[in-house]
Amino acid sequence: MPLFTDLVRSLPASVPFVGPEALERQTGVRFKARLGANESVFGPSPNAIEAMTRAAADSWGYGDSANHHLKEALAAHLDLAPDNIMVGEGIDGLLGLLVRLTCEPGDRVVTSHGAYPTFNYHVVGHGAALDFVPYRDDREDLDALIARTRELKPKLLYVSNPDNPTGSWYEAAEIERLIDTVPAETILVLDEAYADMAPASALPAMSVMRPNLLRFRTFSKAYGLAGARIAYAIGEAETIVQFEKVRNHFGISRVSQVGALAALRDQDYLRRTVEKIVAARGRLAEIATSAGLIPLPSATNFVAMDCGGNGAHARAILEAVIRRGVFIRMPGVAPLDRMIRVTVGRDEDLAIFETALGEALAEVGRPRTA
Repeated sequence: MPLFTDLVRSLPASVPFVGPEALERQTGVRFKARLGANESVFGPSPNAIEAMTRAAADSWGYGDSANHHLKEALAAHLDLAPDNIMVGEGIDGLLGLLVRLTCEPGDRVVTSHGAYPTFNYHVVGHGAALDFVPYRDDREDLDALIARTRELKPKLLYVSNPDNPTGSWYEAAEIERLIDTVPAETILVLDEAYADMAPASALPAMSVMRPNLLRFRTFSKAYGLAGARIAYAIGEAETIVQFEKVRNHFGISRVSQVGALAALRDQDYLRRTVEKIVAARGRLAEIATSAGLIPLPSATNFVAMDCGGNGAHARAILEAVIRRGVFIRMPGVAPLDRMIRVTVGRDEDLAIFETALGEALAEVGRPRTA
């Protein structure tokens, strides 16, 4: 007798991303610079570190299952009501809950071909069917996504702004056009993981609410708390409350809650961090250009670099850089796979990457086309 469902038994034993620790075990290479997962090597606010250190002594107790204080603080920060916010175990965890809430086997979901793989992982894991729209000019094609969504009336439409893996972004007016165009039976999944680094003009006002709109933000990126696994969804109260039916009510640790709260309160530190991110983006663009690669404009904490040629050439560069002790990544879908993607870092991290990239290009060959 089978112990697991037909759906589970049909799925590959895979993960959306291979982590740097796993790569170190596989390759035997110890990373000198960790620039592949879009973490913030600048770290969290010292206030957050202090708060988490104090909270560690109380880890014998569960965290507040309602995340009350953090939701109150987020609501005040965003000029919303606490009922408009759901806290979860990173955006990944919230996306998994959303797919569980909305999708049954055979339901359709629309996304861009090459967009965030973890979203696809959740969709396939619940038996829904993915429908892909290709990128256009190295960013998500809003018009094509709108047309496909009108045609299929899918359960979910996934869009990220700013985008991962290219770093591109749309202005708020274009995103609001998308919001107004999505059919009522489709939930727009608006991933704003990089909102804290984006131009203010790229983000619709928080007053833009629809029953079929959910916006996702995180403490993993600019706030430097990727290891704490804490993020939040924003939407109308009637939509947000649905998460209460399936979420893990004790899924957010006491340490993560107080760390996120302290980080949120330290907006001065966040501003200084974003300034460092912007400066490091510029330095990465200089490194790419000097090496003969083409850096794409970015509103995130990473820079995608066009390596010329095709995916095989970019992967050869990626692997050569990794062998030299620098963790970076690349998109996995053509034509985006002609790029490598490098997270911003401290001056010393970027110097290590610059050296590794130069040596990798000497080994693999310079870009063939631009």
